[in-house]
Amino acid sequence: MTLARQLEPEVMDTPEEAREYDEMDHSAVNQAFVADMLSSDFVVGDVLDLGTGTARIPIELCRRCEDCRVMAVDLSAYMLDLAMYNLEVAGLTHRIELQQIDSKDMPFADNMFDTVMSNSIIHHIADPSSVFYEAIRVTKPGGRLFFRDLARPTDQDELRRLVDLYAGGESDHARQLFKQSLHAALTVGEVRALLAPLGYAAATVQMTSDRHWTWTAVRE
Repeated sequence: MTLARQLEPEVMDTPEEAREYDEMDHSAVNQAFVADMLSSDFVVGDVLDLGTGTARIPIELCRRCEDCRVMAVDLSAYMLDLAMYNLEVAGLTHRIELQQIDSKDMPFADNMFDTVMSNSIIHHIADPSSVFYEAIRVTKPGGRLFFRDLARPTDQDELRRLVDLYAGGESDHARQLFKQSLHAALTVGEVRALLAPLGYAAATVQMTSDRHWTWTAVRE
């Protein structure tokens, strides 16, 4: 039987949490996210990144894709403070804009972005349907949606294995954060059930690693 979902706080709302998150080595995961998104044959164009954190993925995207611009949003002011520093270091403040926005209720117009992407926002949200709805709403017809997040393990043994494997070298607090995130994550079946009423087939959501699901779709 799959572990029951245990929610964690929606926002990392202390400077210490934001700093520790930014110091964790997410480089391989971030590079894989961008590479997988760019492997599809579509125009990246104007991009919206939901739950950008410290903007590591938009920076990686802009390094690989010269003709895109990114609107990167997050609810945490502390994350965005670090994101601005990272953009300045990368020399990308002219291509990536940061805004403190709730992804469940965005001020953007319908059909505004060519691509909407998100890495690891869904496990923070109690009812992710609103985020999926908003993402679809602001994507242009024919635009691309690309979401990736953790998948909740089947049992405590699998949870411990993933924590040991992927956070074994991190601090005790970082290990605890990763454990909580896995416990708060959705299963592939739960994500498919949320997207079905919005018109997206089950096949658009797949397990893409031993700890991640990915939803990739074209906006109708």
